[in-house]
Amino acid sequence: MPNSNRFAKFYDPGAPHFSFFQQIAFISLFSFFTVIGAKLKVSVYEIPFTLQTLAVYSCGLFLGWRGGILSQLLYLALGIFLPVFAGDGAGWEYITGRVSSGYLLAFPLVAGVIGYLSRRRQSFLGKLLAVECGSLLLFACGVSWLHVAVGRESWFESLQKGWLNLLPVDLLKVFLSTAIYALTHKRFQSGKHG
Repeated sequence: MPNSNRFAKFYDPGAPHFSFFQQIAFISLFSFFTVIGAKLKVSVYEIPFTLQTLAVYSCGLFLGWRGGILSQLLYLALGIFLPVFAGDGAGWEYITGRVSSGYLLAFPLVAGVIGYLSRRRQSFLGKLLAVECGSLLLFACGVSWLHVAVGRESWFESLQKGWLNLLPVDLLKVFLSTAIYALTHKRFQSGKHG
């Protein structure tokens, strides 16, 4: 089926044998994982966090850069109409009007960067570094937005509250997403057409 292969290469060059409909299903599935991750709140040493970014990091690894971007764009699009985020709100103003909006709006770019960099690195360490690059991009966008939105004079305070306080948990999520990929990607790829 040449048409199916052409669509597959456009939507997910990292998995060229997925059919068009399989790709739509996987893109939707990882959007759903991001919704679930946003609603799962965990506390470590009294610091609350969600598993949302675990899903963002993972979708870049599994779907490649185009699929990762599309999955997170779908997630943001859902948020215009439905309360899919960590809070209870929805709508464009909710997405762009919060001090944490920089993190949220960076999701498609982060997934895309992880997908792009990870294609060129096949080892566990290479995948781990690709995810860490995505993480650094996420916090660069999030902290910059936070700094401007709150109007802080001190960049160190913004870095501390928007990144350093979250760093141990984020490093764990970087490792977990890479480990999940390493343990399951062969089974994931077995869904391809021959």
